[in-house]
Amino acid sequence: MRRSEVSEEQYERWHITGCCRCGQRKFKAGTWPDGHVCRTCHDRALRIRGRCPGCDQDRVLPGLGGEQDRTPICPDCAGFRTSFRCSRCETEGKLHGARLCTRCTLSDRLRELLADESGEIRPELAPLAKALLDARKPLSILGWLYTRKGQTGSPETLLRQLGRGEIELTHQAFHTLQPWRAAAHLRELLMACGVLPRVDKQICSFERWLIAHLDTVADQDHRQLVQRFATWEVLPRLRARAATKPITAASRYFAGDQIKQATAFLGWLAARHHSLRSCDQADIDTWYAEHREHERHRLRGFLLWSMASKLIPRLRVPTPVVVRNPPMAHHERMALLGQLLNNDDLPLRPRVAAVIVLLYAQPLSRIVRLTIDDVLHDGDQVLLRLGQPPSPIPTPFARLLLTWIDKRDNMNTATNPNSRWLFPGRRAEQPMHPRSLADLINKLGVPTSTARTGAIRQHVLEMPAPVVADALGYHPVTTAKIATQAGVTWSRYAPGDHTRTGDS
Repeated sequence: MRRSEVSEEQYERWHITGCCRCGQRKFKAGTWPDGHVCRTCHDRALRIRGRCPGCDQDRVLPGLGGEQDRTPICPDCAGFRTSFRCSRCETEGKLHGARLCTRCTLSDRLRELLADESGEIRPELAPLAKALLDARKPLSILGWLYTRKGQTGSPETLLRQLGRGEIELTHQAFHTLQPWRAAAHLRELLMACGVLPRVDKQICSFERWLIAHLDTVADQDHRQLVQRFATWEVLPRLRARAATKPITAASRYFAGDQIKQATAFLGWLAARHHSLRSCDQADIDTWYAEHREHERHRLRGFLLWSMASKLIPRLRVPTPVVVRNPPMAHHERMALLGQLLNNDDLPLRPRVAAVIVLLYAQPLSRIVRLTIDDVLHDGDQVLLRLGQPPSPIPTPFARLLLTWIDKRDNMNTATNPNSRWLFPGRRAEQPMHPRSLADLINKLGVPTSTARTGAIRQHVLEMPAPVVADALGYHPVTTAKIATQAGVTWSRYAPGDHTRTGDS
Protein backbone atom coordinates (compact mmCIF):
# COMPACT_ATOMS: atom_id res chain seq x y z
CA MET A 1 0.00 0.00 0.00
CA ARG A 2 1.35 3.41 -0.97
CA ARG A 3 1.95 6.08 1.62
CA SER A 4 -0.50 8.43 -0.14
CA GLU A 5 -3.28 5.84 0.36
CA VAL A 6 -3.04 5.81 4.16
CA SER A 7 -3.31 8.47 6.83
CA GLU A 8 -0.29 9.83 8.67
CA GLU A 9 -1.50 8.11 11.84
CA GLN A 10 -1.76 4.73 10.11
CA TYR A 11 1.62 5.09 8.47
CA GLU A 12 3.20 6.07 11.80
CA ARG A 13 1.62 3.09 13.56
CA TRP A 14 2.53 0.52 10.90
CA HIS A 15 5.99 1.62 9.78
CA ILE A 16 7.60 3.90 12.40
CA THR A 17 8.94 2.38 15.60
CA GLY A 18 11.74 2.67 18.12
CA CYS A 19 15.03 1.10 16.94
CA CYS A 20 16.49 -1.48 19.33
CA ARG A 21 20.02 -0.45 18.37
CA CYS A 22 20.03 3.38 18.37
CA GLY A 23 16.86 4.02 20.34
CA GLN A 24 15.45 6.54 17.84
CA ARG A 25 12.01 6.39 16.24
CA LYS A 26 12.60 5.71 12.55
CA PHE A 27 11.27 3.71 9.62
CA LYS A 28 11.28 0.01 10.47
CA ALA A 29 13.68 -1.86 8.17
CA GLY A 30 13.32 -5.29 9.76
CA THR A 31 12.61 -7.32 12.86
CA TRP A 32 15.65 -8.97 14.38
CA PRO A 33 16.01 -11.19 17.46
CA ASP A 34 16.74 -8.15 19.65
CA GLY A 35 13.85 -6.09 18.22
CA HIS A 36 12.97 -3.71 15.39
CA VAL A 37 15.89 -2.02 13.59
CA CYS A 38 15.98 1.14 11.50
CA ARG A 39 17.56 1.29 8.03
CA THR A 40 20.72 2.99 9.29
CA CYS A 41 21.43 0.38 11.97
CA HIS A 42 20.36 -2.43 9.59
CA ASP A 43 22.90 -1.41 6.94
CA ARG A 44 25.63 -0.61 9.46
CA ALA A 45 25.33 -4.04 11.09
CA LEU A 46 25.53 -5.83 7.74
CA ARG A 47 28.81 -4.06 6.97
CA ILE A 48 30.50 -5.82 9.89
CA ARG A 49 32.42 -8.89 8.74
CA GLY A 50 34.77 -11.16 10.59
CA ARG A 51 35.14 -14.45 12.39
CA CYS A 52 32.11 -15.22 14.51
CA PRO A 53 33.07 -15.93 18.15
CA GLY A 54 30.25 -18.48 18.37
CA CYS A 55 30.88 -20.76 15.36
CA ASP A 56 34.36 -19.52 14.34
CA GLN A 57 33.24 -18.92 10.71
CA ASP A 58 34.11 -15.90 8.59
CA ARG A 59 30.72 -14.25 7.94
CA VAL A 60 28.72 -11.05 8.32
CA LEU A 61 28.06 -10.30 11.98
CA PRO A 62 24.77 -8.40 12.33
CA GLY A 63 23.71 -10.10 15.56
CA LEU A 64 24.71 -9.25 19.11
CA GLY A 65 26.00 -11.64 21.79
CA GLY A 66 25.11 -11.66 25.46
CA GLU A 67 23.73 -8.67 27.31
CA GLN A 68 27.11 -8.01 28.90
CA ASP A 69 29.60 -7.90 26.02
CA ARG A 70 27.19 -7.34 23.04
CA THR A 71 29.80 -8.87 20.73
CA PRO A 72 28.83 -9.02 17.01
CA ILE A 73 27.93 -12.57 15.97
CA CYS A 74 26.68 -14.25 12.79
CA PRO A 75 22.96 -14.57 11.92
CA ASP A 76 22.79 -18.30 12.81
CA CYS A 77 24.31 -17.84 16.26
CA ALA A 78 22.06 -14.83 16.88
CA GLY A 79 18.93 -16.75 15.93
CA PHE A 80 17.92 -14.78 12.82
CA ARG A 81 14.96 -16.22 10.95
CA THR A 82 16.00 -14.63 7.63
CA SER A 83 19.07 -15.26 5.52
CA PHE A 84 21.35 -12.52 4.20
CA ARG A 85 22.84 -14.66 1.43
CA CYS A 86 22.57 -13.45 -2.17
CA SER A 87 20.21 -15.62 -4.20
CA ARG A 88 22.75 -15.65 -7.06
CA CYS A 89 26.30 -15.68 -5.68
CA GLU A 90 25.63 -16.75 -2.06
CA THR A 91 27.59 -13.76 -0.72
CA GLU A 92 26.33 -12.52 2.64
CA GLY A 93 25.50 -8.85 3.09
CA LYS A 94 22.91 -6.17 2.35
CA LEU A 95 20.26 -7.49 -0.05
CA HIS A 96 18.33 -5.52 -2.68
CA GLY A 97 15.53 -6.48 -5.09
CA ALA A 98 15.16 -10.21 -5.87
CA ARG A 99 17.38 -10.82 -2.79
CA LEU A 100 20.52 -9.94 -4.71
CA CYS A 101 23.65 -8.56 -3.06
CA THR A 102 24.91 -5.09 -3.90
CA ARG A 103 27.49 -6.30 -6.42
CA CYS A 104 25.04 -8.52 -8.30
CA THR A 105 22.48 -5.72 -8.31
CA LEU A 106 25.11 -3.34 -9.69
CA SER A 107 26.07 -5.90 -12.35
CA ASP A 108 22.47 -6.13 -13.56
CA ARG A 109 22.09 -2.37 -13.51
CA LEU A 110 25.26 -1.81 -15.56
CA ARG A 111 24.18 -4.43 -18.07
CA GLU A 112 20.85 -2.64 -18.43
CA LEU A 113 22.41 0.81 -18.89
CA LEU A 114 25.41 -0.07 -21.10
CA ALA A 115 23.63 -2.60 -23.29
CA ASP A 116 23.63 -2.22 -27.07
CA GLU A 117 21.02 -3.57 -29.47
CA SER A 118 22.01 -7.15 -28.61
CA GLY A 119 21.13 -6.64 -24.94
CA GLU A 120 24.73 -7.16 -23.80
CA ILE A 121 27.21 -4.55 -22.63
CA ARG A 122 28.67 -2.69 -25.58
CA PRO A 123 32.15 -4.23 -26.14
CA GLU A 124 33.94 -0.86 -26.14
CA LEU A 125 32.45 -0.11 -22.71
CA ALA A 126 33.38 -3.42 -21.09
CA PRO A 127 36.45 -1.88 -19.32
CA LEU A 128 34.21 0.81 -17.83
CA ALA A 129 31.71 -1.77 -16.57
CA LYS A 130 34.53 -3.82 -15.03
CA ALA A 131 36.05 -0.78 -13.29
CA LEU A 132 32.69 0.17 -11.78
CA LEU A 133 31.85 -3.38 -10.78
CA ASP A 134 35.26 -3.93 -9.15
CA ALA A 135 34.89 -0.88 -6.90
CA ARG A 136 35.77 -1.51 -3.27
CA LYS A 137 32.34 -0.20 -2.21
CA PRO A 138 29.82 -1.11 -4.93
CA LEU A 139 27.04 0.52 -2.90
CA SER A 140 28.58 3.93 -3.57
CA ILE A 141 28.54 3.21 -7.33
CA LEU A 142 24.91 2.11 -7.11
CA GLY A 143 24.08 5.32 -5.26
CA TRP A 144 25.90 7.36 -7.91
CA LEU A 145 23.81 5.76 -10.66
CA TYR A 146 20.65 6.95 -8.92
CA THR A 147 21.90 10.53 -8.56
CA ARG A 148 19.47 12.98 -10.18
CA LYS A 149 17.39 10.00 -11.32
CA GLY A 150 15.00 10.88 -14.13
CA GLN A 151 16.64 14.24 -14.85
CA THR A 152 18.47 15.26 -18.00
CA GLY A 153 22.18 14.52 -17.79
CA SER A 154 21.92 12.14 -14.83
CA PRO A 155 24.60 9.41 -14.62
CA GLU A 156 22.14 6.70 -15.70
CA THR A 157 21.05 8.82 -18.68
CA LEU A 158 24.64 9.42 -19.81
CA LEU A 159 25.54 5.73 -19.44
CA ARG A 160 22.44 4.66 -21.37
CA GLN A 161 23.34 7.08 -24.17
CA LEU A 162 26.86 5.66 -24.23
CA GLY A 163 25.52 2.14 -24.48
CA ARG A 164 23.23 3.04 -27.37
CA GLY A 165 26.01 4.88 -29.19
CA GLU A 166 24.23 8.24 -28.92
CA ILE A 167 27.39 9.70 -27.38
CA GLU A 168 30.51 9.12 -29.45
CA LEU A 169 33.56 7.83 -27.66
CA THR A 170 35.60 10.95 -28.44
CA HIS A 171 36.71 13.87 -26.32
CA GLN A 172 34.93 16.29 -28.63
CA ALA A 173 31.59 14.62 -27.86
CA PHE A 174 32.01 15.39 -24.15
CA HIS A 175 32.77 19.10 -24.63
CA THR A 176 29.10 20.04 -25.02
CA LEU A 177 27.42 17.51 -22.71
CA GLN A 178 25.44 18.91 -19.81
CA PRO A 179 25.63 19.06 -16.87
CA TRP A 180 29.32 19.49 -17.45
CA ARG A 181 30.42 18.22 -14.01
CA ALA A 182 28.70 14.85 -14.51
CA ALA A 183 30.09 14.65 -18.06
CA ALA A 184 33.61 15.53 -16.86
CA HIS A 185 33.46 12.85 -14.16
CA LEU A 186 32.32 10.24 -16.68
CA ARG A 187 35.01 11.27 -19.16
CA GLU A 188 37.69 10.86 -16.50
CA LEU A 189 36.36 7.40 -15.68
CA LEU A 190 36.56 6.50 -19.37
CA MET A 191 40.15 7.76 -19.54
CA ALA A 192 41.08 5.91 -16.36
CA CYS A 193 39.92 2.56 -17.75
CA GLY A 194 41.42 3.12 -21.22
CA VAL A 195 38.23 3.66 -23.23
CA LEU A 196 39.25 7.23 -24.11
CA PRO A 197 42.84 8.36 -24.76
CA ARG A 198 44.39 10.22 -21.86
CA VAL A 199 44.33 14.01 -22.07
CA ASP A 200 45.31 16.36 -19.27
CA LYS A 201 42.28 17.17 -17.14
CA GLN A 202 42.91 20.90 -17.33
CA ILE A 203 43.08 20.85 -21.13
CA CYS A 204 39.73 19.03 -21.24
CA SER A 205 38.28 21.65 -18.90
CA PHE A 206 39.68 24.52 -20.97
CA GLU A 207 38.40 23.14 -24.28
CA ARG A 208 34.92 22.65 -22.84
CA TRP A 209 34.93 26.16 -21.39
CA LEU A 210 36.23 27.66 -24.66
CA ILE A 211 33.29 26.30 -26.69
CA ALA A 212 30.81 27.80 -24.23
CA HIS A 213 32.69 31.12 -24.17
CA LEU A 214 32.84 31.45 -27.96
CA ASP A 215 29.07 30.95 -28.10
CA THR A 216 28.70 34.15 -26.06
CA VAL A 217 30.72 36.28 -28.54
CA ALA A 218 28.12 37.89 -30.80
CA ASP A 219 30.50 39.60 -33.26
CA GLN A 220 31.67 37.02 -35.79
CA ASP A 221 34.97 38.82 -36.49
CA HIS A 222 35.76 38.98 -32.79
CA ARG A 223 34.83 35.33 -32.37
CA GLN A 224 37.15 34.33 -35.22
CA LEU A 225 40.06 36.31 -33.75
CA VAL A 226 39.58 34.87 -30.27
CA GLN A 227 39.30 31.34 -31.68
CA ARG A 228 42.51 31.83 -33.67
CA PHE A 229 44.30 33.10 -30.56
CA ALA A 230 43.10 30.10 -28.54
CA THR A 231 43.88 27.57 -31.28
CA TRP A 232 47.31 28.78 -32.32
CA GLU A 233 48.67 30.32 -29.12
CA VAL A 234 46.95 29.29 -25.90
CA LEU A 235 46.16 25.61 -26.56
CA PRO A 236 49.59 24.75 -28.05
CA ARG A 237 51.26 26.26 -24.99
CA LEU A 238 49.06 24.22 -22.66
CA ARG A 239 49.68 21.01 -24.62
CA ALA A 240 53.43 21.59 -24.67
CA ARG A 241 53.41 22.04 -20.91
CA ALA A 242 51.24 18.94 -20.43
CA ALA A 243 53.83 16.89 -22.35
CA THR A 244 56.40 17.51 -19.61
CA LYS A 245 54.28 17.81 -16.44
CA PRO A 246 50.63 18.03 -15.40
CA ILE A 247 49.00 21.41 -15.91
CA THR A 248 47.99 23.16 -12.72
CA ALA A 249 44.56 24.64 -12.14
CA ALA A 250 46.19 28.08 -11.92
CA SER A 251 47.62 27.69 -15.44
CA ARG A 252 44.22 26.68 -16.78
CA TYR A 253 42.53 29.69 -15.14
CA PHE A 254 45.24 31.98 -16.48
CA ALA A 255 44.60 30.67 -20.00
CA GLY A 256 40.88 31.28 -19.59
CA ASP A 257 41.52 34.81 -18.32
CA GLN A 258 43.66 35.51 -21.38
CA ILE A 259 40.75 34.55 -23.63
CA LYS A 260 38.31 36.66 -21.60
CA GLN A 261 40.57 39.71 -21.67
CA ALA A 262 41.16 39.33 -25.41
CA THR A 263 37.38 39.26 -25.93
CA ALA A 264 36.92 42.27 -23.65
CA PHE A 265 39.68 44.21 -25.44
CA LEU A 266 38.10 43.64 -28.86
CA GLY A 267 34.74 44.79 -27.51
CA TRP A 268 36.42 47.84 -25.94
CA LEU A 269 38.01 48.73 -29.28
CA ALA A 270 34.64 48.36 -31.04
CA ALA A 271 33.04 50.73 -28.53
CA ARG A 272 35.70 53.30 -29.53
CA HIS A 273 34.86 52.64 -33.21
CA HIS A 274 38.22 50.92 -33.72
CA SER A 275 39.16 47.41 -34.81
CA LEU A 276 42.22 45.30 -34.08
CA ARG A 277 43.70 46.32 -37.44
CA SER A 278 43.46 50.00 -36.55
CA CYS A 279 44.70 49.57 -32.98
CA ASP A 280 47.57 51.95 -32.20
CA GLN A 281 49.78 52.88 -29.28
CA ALA A 282 47.22 55.36 -27.94
CA ASP A 283 44.63 52.59 -27.66
CA ILE A 284 46.97 50.35 -25.71
CA ASP A 285 48.05 53.19 -23.40
CA THR A 286 44.41 54.11 -22.76
CA TRP A 287 43.47 50.49 -22.02
CA TYR A 288 46.35 50.16 -19.57
CA ALA A 289 45.36 53.42 -17.89
CA GLU A 290 41.72 52.37 -17.46
CA HIS A 291 42.21 48.78 -16.27
CA ARG A 292 43.72 47.01 -13.29
CA GLU A 293 47.08 45.24 -13.24
CA HIS A 294 45.35 41.84 -13.28
CA GLU A 295 43.60 42.66 -16.57
CA ARG A 296 46.72 44.21 -18.10
CA HIS A 297 48.79 41.13 -17.35
CA ARG A 298 46.19 38.80 -18.92
CA LEU A 299 45.91 40.89 -22.09
CA ARG A 300 49.67 40.98 -22.70
CA GLY A 301 49.76 37.54 -24.37
CA PHE A 302 47.05 38.49 -26.87
CA LEU A 303 48.82 41.73 -27.81
CA LEU A 304 52.17 39.99 -28.32
CA TRP A 305 50.51 37.27 -30.42
CA SER A 306 48.70 39.90 -32.51
CA MET A 307 52.00 41.65 -33.23
CA ALA A 308 53.74 38.36 -34.06
CA SER A 309 50.84 37.46 -36.39
CA LYS A 310 51.09 40.95 -38.00
CA LEU A 311 47.52 41.78 -37.05
CA ILE A 312 48.74 45.01 -35.46
CA PRO A 313 52.02 46.93 -35.91
CA ARG A 314 54.88 46.66 -33.46
CA LEU A 315 53.79 48.60 -30.39
CA ARG A 316 55.11 49.06 -26.86
CA VAL A 317 53.47 46.78 -24.31
CA PRO A 318 54.34 47.74 -20.70
CA THR A 319 56.11 45.12 -18.60
CA PRO A 320 53.79 43.55 -15.99
CA VAL A 321 54.31 44.50 -12.36
CA VAL A 322 54.68 41.52 -10.01
CA VAL A 323 53.36 42.18 -6.50
CA ARG A 324 54.29 39.60 -3.85
CA ASN A 325 52.73 39.19 -0.45
CA PRO A 326 55.04 40.01 2.49
CA PRO A 327 56.56 36.88 4.05
CA MET A 328 55.25 35.48 7.32
CA ALA A 329 57.50 36.21 10.28
CA HIS A 330 59.65 33.29 11.41
CA HIS A 331 58.20 33.21 14.95
CA GLU A 332 54.64 33.16 13.57
CA ARG A 333 55.51 30.27 11.26
CA MET A 334 57.02 28.29 14.14
CA ALA A 335 53.98 28.94 16.31
CA LEU A 336 51.65 27.64 13.57
CA LEU A 337 53.82 24.56 13.10
CA GLY A 338 53.65 23.79 16.81
CA GLN A 339 49.88 24.14 16.81
CA LEU A 340 49.43 21.88 13.79
CA LEU A 341 51.78 19.18 15.07
CA ASN A 342 50.37 19.03 18.59
CA ASN A 343 46.62 19.65 18.21
CA ASP A 344 45.08 16.26 17.40
CA ASP A 345 41.58 17.76 17.36
CA LEU A 346 42.28 19.40 13.99
CA PRO A 347 41.32 17.48 10.80
CA LEU A 348 44.22 15.37 9.58
CA ARG A 349 44.21 16.12 5.84
CA PRO A 350 44.63 19.94 6.01
CA ARG A 351 47.07 19.57 8.93
CA VAL A 352 49.45 17.49 6.82
CA ALA A 353 49.17 19.79 3.80
CA ALA A 354 49.65 22.93 5.92
CA VAL A 355 52.79 21.51 7.54
CA ILE A 356 54.25 20.80 4.09
CA VAL A 357 53.62 24.45 3.18
CA LEU A 358 55.17 25.77 6.39
CA LEU A 359 58.18 23.45 6.39
CA TYR A 360 59.04 23.07 2.71
CA ALA A 361 57.54 26.20 1.05
CA GLN A 362 55.58 24.14 -1.44
CA PRO A 363 52.68 25.62 -3.46
CA LEU A 364 49.40 23.73 -3.20
CA SER A 365 49.45 22.98 -6.93
CA ARG A 366 52.60 20.94 -6.29
CA ILE A 367 51.47 19.45 -2.99
CA VAL A 368 48.38 17.85 -4.55
CA ARG A 369 50.64 16.15 -7.14
CA LEU A 370 52.66 14.35 -4.45
CA THR A 371 52.19 10.59 -4.21
CA ILE A 372 52.81 8.15 -1.40
CA ASP A 373 55.83 6.99 -3.43
CA ASP A 374 57.39 10.39 -2.71
CA VAL A 375 57.50 9.48 0.99
CA LEU A 376 60.74 7.52 1.33
CA HIS A 377 62.30 5.52 4.18
CA ASP A 378 66.04 5.45 4.87
CA GLY A 379 66.40 3.31 7.97
CA ASP A 380 64.58 5.16 10.74
CA GLN A 381 64.61 8.42 8.76
CA VAL A 382 61.54 9.41 6.70
CA LEU A 383 62.18 11.57 3.64
CA LEU A 384 59.95 13.59 1.31
CA ARG A 385 60.96 13.73 -2.35
CA LEU A 386 60.43 17.31 -3.50
CA GLY A 387 63.69 17.61 -5.42
CA GLN A 388 67.18 16.14 -5.15
CA PRO A 389 68.19 15.08 -2.64
CA PRO A 390 64.94 14.21 -0.81
CA SER A 391 64.24 16.39 2.22
CA PRO A 392 64.36 14.85 5.72
CA ILE A 393 61.11 14.93 7.70
CA PRO A 394 61.20 15.80 11.42
CA THR A 395 60.00 12.94 13.63
CA PRO A 396 56.76 14.63 14.85
CA PHE A 397 55.68 15.36 11.29
CA ALA A 398 56.79 11.92 10.08
CA ARG A 399 54.36 10.29 12.52
CA LEU A 400 51.57 12.59 11.37
CA LEU A 401 52.30 11.98 7.68
CA LEU A 402 52.41 8.18 8.00
CA THR A 403 49.15 8.22 9.95
CA TRP A 404 47.51 10.20 7.14
CA ILE A 405 48.78 7.77 4.49
CA ASP A 406 47.07 4.93 6.35
CA LYS A 407 43.81 6.88 6.69
CA ARG A 408 43.50 8.63 3.32
CA ASP A 409 39.93 9.22 2.17
CA ASN A 410 38.33 9.16 -1.31
CA MET A 411 39.68 5.62 -1.75
CA ASN A 412 36.54 3.47 -1.66
CA THR A 413 34.91 4.00 -5.06
CA ALA A 414 35.74 3.28 -8.68
CA THR A 415 37.34 6.73 -8.81
CA ASN A 416 40.56 5.99 -6.92
CA PRO A 417 40.49 2.41 -5.61
CA ASN A 418 44.29 2.05 -5.73
CA SER A 419 45.25 5.70 -5.73
CA ARG A 420 48.89 6.61 -5.12
CA TRP A 421 48.08 10.30 -4.60
CA LEU A 422 48.97 11.65 -1.19
CA PHE A 423 45.72 13.64 -1.33
CA PRO A 424 43.31 11.65 -3.54
CA GLY A 425 40.45 13.51 -5.19
CA ARG A 426 36.94 12.43 -6.07
CA ARG A 427 37.61 12.33 -9.82
CA ALA A 428 39.05 9.27 -11.52
CA GLU A 429 42.84 9.07 -11.06
CA GLN A 430 42.91 12.75 -10.07
CA PRO A 431 44.33 14.31 -6.91
CA MET A 432 42.43 16.78 -4.78
CA HIS A 433 41.84 20.20 -6.35
CA PRO A 434 44.31 22.83 -5.02
CA ARG A 435 41.48 25.28 -4.38
CA SER A 436 39.56 22.76 -2.27
CA LEU A 437 42.69 22.00 -0.26
CA ALA A 438 43.35 25.73 0.14
CA ASP A 439 39.89 26.24 1.61
CA LEU A 440 40.52 23.52 4.20
CA ILE A 441 43.92 24.96 5.14
CA ASN A 442 42.56 28.49 5.42
CA LYS A 443 39.97 27.21 7.92
CA LEU A 444 42.90 26.21 10.14
CA GLY A 445 44.09 29.81 10.12
CA VAL A 446 47.11 29.18 7.88
CA PRO A 447 47.56 31.78 5.08
CA THR A 448 49.21 29.64 2.42
CA SER A 449 50.74 32.45 0.35
CA THR A 450 52.51 34.34 3.14
CA ALA A 451 53.43 31.07 4.88
CA ARG A 452 55.12 29.73 1.76
CA THR A 453 56.92 33.04 1.17
CA GLY A 454 58.17 33.07 4.75
CA ALA A 455 59.36 29.47 4.55
CA ILE A 456 61.35 29.87 1.31
CA ARG A 457 62.87 33.11 2.60
CA GLN A 458 64.04 31.38 5.77
CA HIS A 459 65.56 28.54 3.75
CA VAL A 460 67.66 30.86 1.55
CA LEU A 461 68.83 32.64 4.69
CA GLU A 462 70.15 29.35 6.07
CA MET A 463 71.44 27.66 2.89
CA PRO A 464 72.81 28.71 -0.52
CA ALA A 465 70.05 29.46 -3.03
CA PRO A 466 71.11 26.71 -5.53
CA VAL A 467 70.96 24.09 -2.76
CA VAL A 468 67.46 25.24 -1.79
CA ALA A 469 66.36 25.15 -5.43
CA ASP A 470 67.55 21.55 -5.91
CA ALA A 471 66.11 20.27 -2.63
CA LEU A 472 62.68 21.91 -2.85
CA GLY A 473 62.10 21.74 -6.60
CA TYR A 474 62.39 25.48 -7.28
CA HIS A 475 64.03 27.10 -10.29
CA PRO A 476 67.51 28.40 -9.38
CA VAL A 477 66.66 31.86 -10.73
CA THR A 478 63.68 32.05 -8.38
CA THR A 479 65.67 31.20 -5.26
CA ALA A 480 68.48 33.53 -6.37
CA LYS A 481 66.02 36.44 -6.60
CA ILE A 482 64.59 35.62 -3.18
CA ALA A 483 68.09 35.44 -1.74
CA THR A 484 68.93 38.84 -3.22
CA GLN A 485 65.76 40.36 -1.76
CA ALA A 486 66.57 38.84 1.62
CA GLY A 487 70.08 40.30 1.49
CA VAL A 488 71.94 37.02 2.07
CA THR A 489 75.71 36.84 1.62
CA TRP A 490 76.11 33.36 0.15
CA SER A 491 76.84 34.80 -3.31
CA ARG A 492 79.92 36.57 -1.91
CA TYR A 493 81.63 33.35 -0.86
CA ALA A 494 84.52 32.23 -3.05
CA PRO A 495 83.99 28.82 -4.71
CA GLY A 496 85.89 25.79 -3.46
CA ASP A 497 86.21 23.58 -0.41
CA HIS A 498 86.26 25.88 2.63
CA THR A 499 86.83 23.00 5.05
CA ARG A 500 90.48 22.60 4.05
CA THR A 501 93.21 24.23 6.11
CA GLY A 502 96.14 26.15 4.71
CA ASP A 503 98.58 23.26 5.37
CA SER A 504 96.64 20.66 3.38
